[in-house]
Amino acid sequence: MNSSSFVSKNLAILVLGIGLSSVSLAQTKPAMVDPNKAPIAAAGIDEVYQLVDAVVTKVDSKTRTVTLKDKDGTVTNFVAGPEIKNFPQIKVGDRLTVTHELAVVIELAKVNNQGIRSEVQTTSQTSAPLGSKPASVISNTTTIIATVIGIDRQKMTISVKGPKGKPDTYRIKNAALLKDIAVNDEVKIVLYDAMAASFTAPTAATQKK
Repeated sequence: MNSSSFVSKNLAILVLGIGLSSVSLAQTKPAMVDPNKAPIAAAGIDEVYQLVDAVVTKVDSKTRTVTLKDKDGTVTNFVAGPEIKNFPQIKVGDRLTVTHELAVVIELAKVNNQGIRSEVQTTSQTSAPLGSKPASVISNTTTIIATVIGIDRQKMTISVKGPKGKPDTYRIKNAALLKDIAVNDEVKIVLYDAMAASFTAPTAATQKK
């Protein structure tokens, strides 16, 4: 699953998981940033991109409606369903952020699979405990058996031919993973990427503005 499909598939699910109606999200949502252009953090080879950044300007407890305003001034209304137990924790001034960590290779090892290629994906979701600010994370782990067709140790990338027969290039989290890996090797690759959404209380610095 590439990064764009992971985002489009899980953004609505993720925001629903922290308490906001997926119907409202589909109709109107805070402005999204092109994930190919706007990195907000980088730790080594990791890349994290901000998809949503908005502040709560109004909370209507009767209708369970949350009003959000992004940095561009766009105002959006979301409705929290009755199944959301952490709705009372959302307050005016809280910040809603949604981030996406791009897929990166976290495991890489040689295998003897006699040329048989495969791909298995596992997706999981976690939410904040009862009584906390709403938060949710969707993580995607993909295990691929493939043949190495190229290695760029300087850029820390590996290119492989997987079960679909097309070449794919992946970023490597740790250069040590490439040790002893060569072109034409059969390898097992484990990829990890994640999206996280959360409401956070304003900091003291933010409150002073």
